Amino acid sequence: MSKELIDKVIGRYKRDMGMLIPMLQDLQSEYGYLSAEDLREMSEMLKVPLTQIYHVATFYKAFRLAPKGQHEVTLCMGTVCYLKGADKISNLICEEYGIEPGGTTTDRLFTLQPVNCVGACALAPVMIVDGKYYDGVTPEGALEILTGLKSEESK
Repeated sequence: MSKELIDKVIGRYKRDMGMLIPMLQDLQSEYGYLSAEDLREMSEMLKVPLTQIYHVATFYKAFRLAPKGQHEVTLCMGTVCYLKGADKISNLICEEYGIEPGGTTTDRLFTLQPVNCVGACALAPVMIVDGKYYDGVTPEGALEILTGLKSEESK
């Protein structure tokens, strides 16, 4: 991100540290995440310790410090989903795509986001892809869904 854009965002909030969260939201809206370089630049421009900015950026789940994939795959790891095989789904996706839970594929196509519960226990295990719920998912079914999305992208 450019220094000019960071300066513009900071200036919009009159360099008021009480407005750090909206500043970070504005920066993230540009590229979908907050890069280490941007946070360093912001720290220097605001004349505050980088740790203070990182504290806020890592405290709130709304902020991402790494690029997110084009498709967000949310996998419920709540008790019922876990007992019905969510861990096996997660393991297979991670193995197939070479990522860890919470990670993004190198081609930035998928981000796998495990969550504690999505509140749909009767449908367990549940996987949500780009806001669309898939219930009763099997490990193989999960791969089928993602493979379908991948083949759509290559068209």
